[in-house]
Amino acid sequence: MIRKPAVAGAFYPADKENLEYMIDEYLKLCEKPHIDGEVKAIIVPHAGYIYSGIVAAAGYNLIKGLSDKKVLLLGPSHYVPFEAAAVPESTVWQMPFGGVPVLKMPTSDLIHEFEDPFVEEHSLEVQIPFLQKVLNNFELYPLCLGEVNAQALADELKDFTKREDVIVVVSSDLSHFYSYDEAKDLDDKANKYFPALNIEKAKNVEACGIKGIMTLLYLAEELGLKGHFIDYRNSGDTGGDKSRVVGYGCYAFTK
Repeated sequence: MIRKPAVAGAFYPADKENLEYMIDEYLKLCEKPHIDGEVKAIIVPHAGYIYSGIVAAAGYNLIKGLSDKKVLLLGPSHYVPFEAAAVPESTVWQMPFGGVPVLKMPTSDLIHEFEDPFVEEHSLEVQIPFLQKVLNNFELYPLCLGEVNAQALADELKDFTKREDVIVVVSSDLSHFYSYDEAKDLDDKANKYFPALNIEKAKNVEACGIKGIMTLLYLAEELGLKGHFIDYRNSGDTGGDKSRVVGYGCYAFTK
């Protein structure tokens, strides 16, 4: 089964040349920060590229040029409510840069094969062009998260993520539809608690992808990773309107 793009032409350009130009420009605009250690995981936003692409690029610059990686991609379900985590029935995701074969984590009580959440979901799809641009020869393992126990999911995923060739990408925006200053105050909690692996306080951060973030924080604790704040902006910075904004943060975790 082939999944066709749901948000090409809306969240990012459907035209290959325009998409490539946009991503290249974002990657050039982001200075690659110096952080110690090998990057094992990143948290990146998933809004339209004109709003959050510059923040996402900061994370993707950190893994640019890596080869032969297995990418565990975690994103929330915005449109289909369900319990547990889902792997897709589709085996290829068609994108402007070409098709991406989709591999599946083993199903279990927590992980079910369920295509419906993936059909219209943007949180996972918008990460694919960035991955195609920065990585060489990667394998994609997407999980769409519903109401799932993050600690239990992390326990199920920990053996896979211990592999040297696995990197984790978590897709999440931060606070939604507050004023510019209110959003900055709320999102400052994410900027503090996520890199600090402060699991108890991170649980109360406003983020649509909090299940994936919490799963990663439990994994980071298990794997002994170190967190890093990389970038933060909101749509008031990138889109202009500061009356009702969405927050975007980027964080990295290193071995």
